Amino acid sequence: MPLSEVIRQAIAEAGGWLPFDRFMALALYAPGLGYYANTSAKFGAMPGSGSDFVTAPELSPFFGRALAAQVRQGLQASGTHTVVEFGAGSGALAEQLLEALGDAVQAYRIVDLSGTLRARQAERLARFAPKVQWLDALPEAIEGVVVGNEVLDAMPVQLLHFDGSDWFERGVSVDVADGEAFAWADRPTDLRPPVAAAFVPGTVTEIHPQARAFITTLAGVLKRGLAIFLDYGFPEAEYWLPQRHMGTLICHRAHRADPDPLVDVGLKDITAHVDFTGIALAGQDAGLEVAGYTSQGRFLINCGLMQSLATASVAERAMAQKLVTEHEMGELFKVIAFARGLDLPPQQPLLGFAQGDRTHRL
Repeated sequence: MPLSEVIRQAIAEAGGWLPFDRFMALALYAPGLGYYANTSAKFGAMPGSGSDFVTAPELSPFFGRALAAQVRQGLQASGTHTVVEFGAGSGALAEQLLEALGDAVQAYRIVDLSGTLRARQAERLARFAPKVQWLDALPEAIEGVVVGNEVLDAMPVQLLHFDGSDWFERGVSVDVADGEAFAWADRPTDLRPPVAAAFVPGTVTEIHPQARAFITTLAGVLKRGLAIFLDYGFPEAEYWLPQRHMGTLICHRAHRADPDPLVDVGLKDITAHVDFTGIALAGQDAGLEVAGYTSQGRFLINCGLMQSLATASVAERAMAQKLVTEHEMGELFKVIAFARGLDLPPQQPLLGFAQGDRTHRL
């Protein structure tokens, strides 16, 4: 059955209206059909590769090499030898970390919902077997370092619409008059954004209960170690600014962005920027220490990126610069870390947050 029919059936079974988070979950993760479950290329540096977008590990191997410095410190401070990566994508980051960390990692576990991506990862990481293992679900206990690059942004979000006086939850219905195309449909709701901002009439924005629930669940299984998440997003005070009144929901296909997730369903990525304040509060409320928050550019520089580029070629330096420059990935992308049971000297920050920590701005 085509993905569009699967979603139409879900809409019918729900009474003609499906909350957007359920629509997004099916569009991205429906077994064998959703964007992350089908066989399209997805990750790559150029449109000619058939890919839709590039992530930092595909952009430059120096990304993983720099991140490895923070992972190594986390392993040492926790007295562990295990790395758990969520959403390993093409396997590029796993490859970079395994190469850089060597014997410091005895087990590298990957949690990925996509069977297609797992197969590609297995092929790429074959030389590291049997160190690499794939898990079907969150392990019952984690002692080690958790890594997630561009994982939180792909978690389904709920959409809210403000008409100037009332809030509505935005969902998806089927427009029979338009050939059964998917269409937006709003319903009254008690849901609200987490801030009492001056929302302008017509505002459409996202809330992130699934991402927060993921962090809460992770906190329940992280017994000792460090969790590092890198993604694009903002702290609360910047997320719900009036000029961002149309929200952050965006789609990616063939290295082009568009704002309409209701067309070409299953053929493009759907994401929303991360509310890092909400993520931090979810971890803190669940008993984790918020160990650092900063821009990706500052984090990678703190982890020694510039020193490692000393012997790189001009082309390698040019690509790596995109990881840290403000108009590329350096400022829009942020890094947040959670810790439990680390053995670090008093007042010693984690390496990646030694300078430019922004935890006070969450």
